[in-house]
Amino acid sequence: MPRCEHFEGLEILPVPQVVAGCEECLKTGDGWVHLRMCLNCGHIGCCDSSPNRHARKHQEELGHPVIRSAEPGETWGYCYAHDVTTNLG
Repeated sequence: MPRCEHFEGLEILPVPQVVAGCEECLKTGDGWVHLRMCLNCGHIGCCDSSPNRHARKHQEELGHPVIRSAEPGETWGYCYAHDVTTNLG
């Protein structure tokens, strides 16, 4: 998988041992499909397949370009700016 410059020099944050769910969905009582973690600040949001798409909204509001899957056993990252998925394993 290719890697874009947004991953260069970035500390790849580990997914916390316990993830309660999408931060915004937990506040509103909404559900999600999959979880994503911002690699710039650690925010946990829901994926684009979820009704609220909070991970993407976080990126659009704050300009944080890279996320990783917060799903158990998944080691991929994604850059919104360049539409690039990369292996973080």
